[in-house]
Amino acid sequence: VVVALSWSVKTSEAVSLDPARRELSGGARWFYVMKRCRMHIFYSGRVQGVGFRYSVKALVSGFEVTGTVRNLPDGRVELLAEGDKKELESFRRAIRESELGHFMRDEKVIWEEATNEFRGFEIVREKD
Repeated sequence: VVVALSWSVKTSEAVSLDPARRELSGGARWFYVMKRCRMHIFYSGRVQGVGFRYSVKALVSGFEVTGTVRNLPDGRVELLAEGDKKELESFRRAIRESELGHFMRDEKVIWEEATNEFRGFEIVREKD
């Protein structure tokens, strides 16, 4: 979490933080900026032909997450999701604890820096 400050306070004045009001003495304001990250997951098992991508798309509506989910030619499903790390971990847990959990044999998770390339969450379909 990054705390950003914006103020014009005399340098000789002591500055104190009031978290309840999100204010610093002297009229300064502060706010949180969430550090976004990317969660890249490869699911294996019986994850294609069972509605896996559509169920993930339905689950994501309860989370502040953007990204994509798609089938891979080797039978796995790839999930790319960006958001706050705690939100991503909750989303991942929701997938595991849903009806999808028994279809998964393995999930390989890679954490990366967010690229902010996504708007919303989409199912990527294979090209014919």
